[in-house]
Amino acid sequence: MRFRLDEPLPSRGVAALIAGILFRRNIAAEIGLFSQHSSPVSVSDWFALLQSNRLLGLVSLNILDLVNYALVGVMFLALYAVLRRANKSFMAIATALGLLGIGVYLASNPALSMFSLSDQYAAATTEAQRTTLLAAGEAMLAIGRFTASGHPGTAGYVSLLLIAVAGMITSVVMLRSGVFHRATAYVGILASALDLAYCLAYALVPTVGSELLAVLFIPAAGLFLMIWHIMIGWKLYRLGHLAGKALAKQS
Repeated sequence: MRFRLDEPLPSRGVAALIAGILFRRNIAAEIGLFSQHSSPVSVSDWFALLQSNRLLGLVSLNILDLVNYALVGVMFLALYAVLRRANKSFMAIATALGLLGIGVYLASNPALSMFSLSDQYAAATTEAQRTTLLAAGEAMLAIGRFTASGHPGTAGYVSLLLIAVAGMITSVVMLRSGVFHRATAYVGILASALDLAYCLAYALVPTVGSELLAVLFIPAAGLFLMIWHIMIGWKLYRLGHLAGKALAKQS
């Protein structure tokens, strides 16, 4: 039996559920709060951590987000399949923006690159090699990573903005579709609005105020996104289960 994109599968609902359960916004900050390990400040500190405790270093660099964002990508595709009849053009835009934002994040996540650089740094025999590797590490962190204080890198900011716009469009279509409960749409609108507010404020407010912005917007947006993903996942699972039963009766 073959399934098309416009046939919601239970597995797509499960992907959204897992994404909701595993979702963490800025896990490095959580590690700093609930463990004795504070997030490294300098690149050399990151290299040292990756050599002494590889798992902690990789998790602090948000390697788990590679799995989470991939699952969110599956969720966006499933939402397009379910909501395209409500507004095909808007859902096409939302899905494209969401997948683009996810692609930007996956390409810029520094965990694996920093892992490789740390090994090269440990094996370096000259000061010139170490200086070059430190500069490469600095560039990797500047591009993609959200710091423990909430400062986004360039790619992290772009990814957050694109996914927030995609979430807002999707939630508005969801609100008018009649497929999802209106509460699900409102949670998505609220989560996306908080992320968009952070993106706008971060671009306008001086750097000294960015930590306050992160404290105000990022945790709240992350909480509502987790709830939104779980609500979507459960609905997609139910839709896929019903579709599977209908197809089984036809065969």
